[in-house]
Amino acid sequence: MEARWLEAFVAVAEELHFGRAAQRLHMAQSPLSQTIRRLETSIGVPLFDRNTRSVSLTAAGTALLPMAYRVLRDVSLATAAAQAASGRVRGTVRIAFSGAFNHLTLPALARAIRRELPDIELELISRVNTGEGVTRLRNGTIDLAFVGLPVGSQSVVSSRLISAMEMGAVVPEDHPLAHEPSISVSQLAEDDFLCMPTDGSSAMAEALMRCCTAAGFRPRVVQEISDPYMLLTFVAAGMGVSIVAKDLESILPRGVHWVPLNDQEVYMYHGIAWMTEDHTAALDAVLELAERILPTPTQHAAPR
Repeated sequence: MEARWLEAFVAVAEELHFGRAAQRLHMAQSPLSQTIRRLETSIGVPLFDRNTRSVSLTAAGTALLPMAYRVLRDVSLATAAAQAASGRVRGTVRIAFSGAFNHLTLPALARAIRRELPDIELELISRVNTGEGVTRLRNGTIDLAFVGLPVGSQSVVSSRLISAMEMGAVVPEDHPLAHEPSISVSQLAEDDFLCMPTDGSSAMAEALMRCCTAAGFRPRVVQEISDPYMLLTFVAAGMGVSIVAKDLESILPRGVHWVPLNDQEVYMYHGIAWMTEDHTAALDAVLELAERILPTPTQHAAPR
């Protein structure tokens, strides 16, 4: 079995499409199919169910996938260790982020990496919320994730606070409270709410619920929206109100007002997360640089 066979297997397993996997690997589809057949022959079992319409993993393929991630990660670690001995840090760091929530932090870090660590290749994966980010760290498909904190009691995942943002209300411009200097959350108790997913995957949704619970009511959520900018757009359309972190104020669409809250302050905590063990030299270099570019705010303790 060769490492390149496992790389081909992982690409097909993630894409579930031989054409897209071949394009991702910069090779023709026919050699890719031959590589997968060699791997299946070597192992002695089929890894994919194929027909003219779809590709899916067999039970054997599903069992092999996490092991393949581990082997490829070990190969990457060994390669990085050898490269580090030469005095230059090389490699790829895969960074996941949610999108609008990271418009102030991700660009600053990415620019610094390109400027100070030019031999590190960045792979940026967007639209990844906190829950998915932690899952993808654990299964080895990313190296670093921008997350909302806390990420729960996951000893295998380390995290660090990089910003604490005050929460405020976002309301349509024709809302009775739109032009108030500040409001209480309780003044929104009768409004329809728009919210990020409340399935435990979104730290922003949890912060919204904390605000409303502290004000003595449970919000009437009429729609959950996974894209933060689309949530703001729906507020502009008059579909409801929401409570979001202040860092979104600078990207509000027309027709939306962000109003500070005069209740007890509630913050949205942003952080970065990574696996506690199995670091590549490239990830270590990025984490060290992030300490300087995105320092932990001294006035806030890390949330638990």
